[in-house]
Amino acid sequence: MTASYHIIGNYLSPYVRKVLVVLETKGLAYTIDPIAPFVGNDRFGELSPLRRIPVLVEGDRVLNDSSVICQYLEERHPQPALYPADLWQRAQARWLEEYADSYLGDVVIWGMFYQKGVKRFLFGEATNDAVVQRARDEQMPIALDYLESQLPADGFLFGEFGIADIAIGSFFRNVAFVRYAVDAARWPKTAAYVERVLARPAFTRLAAFEEPMLRTPIAEQRAVLAGLGAPLAAETLGTNVARRGLMRLE
Repeated sequence: MTASYHIIGNYLSPYVRKVLVVLETKGLAYTIDPIAPFVGNDRFGELSPLRRIPVLVEGDRVLNDSSVICQYLEERHPQPALYPADLWQRAQARWLEEYADSYLGDVVIWGMFYQKGVKRFLFGEATNDAVVQRARDEQMPIALDYLESQLPADGFLFGEFGIADIAIGSFFRNVAFVRYAVDAARWPKTAAYVERVLARPAFTRLAAFEEPMLRTPIAEQRAVLAGLGAPLAAETLGTNVARRGLMRLE
């Protein structure tokens, strides 16, 4: 099947992962330019004015923001449905997606993953241990307490596997990268739920590309992904010079 969608964004980004899981679950073909936003060239800045990922390109059309992209894919390819049919449940699913993108984004990405990974290895800056400790010991328990009150004891949110599960699972995938595990004694529903979500085929397929990236310098990642059979685009917008975005990473 010819790819009709092109994604710009690194496999290790939870926002990119969210879009890729939607594409994988719906069986849609795509190519990917797996760059981090910090190494995008000027053309990337034209396509993504906030220098964020992911970006979806479809012919001469461009979409930014993971939630906008996922909603577009759902409306363009309604089966299998990833948003609840019931209007109230659909609104709740969107809220949980936003909660993941905003609060978990601040805690997991900026409080942990950026500090322990991107900041050190891409910019050569020291980890702010106080930021990491606050994220792990103060902010993450707040998120886990809330999720424990919302998540089902079995199955998925709103019955079928959907966008809220994908959004939440995408951030807990990054939690594992910084060696944080949900305490199953304190948050049993959340720990079991995360395990169920990350065991979904779309997540496990992407994990095969993600794991090697953790051990590979950004400049070498494209070659490694090619060897693993990733659906790489012929050209890349990546450079070897890191620069910060206009706003925080998405």
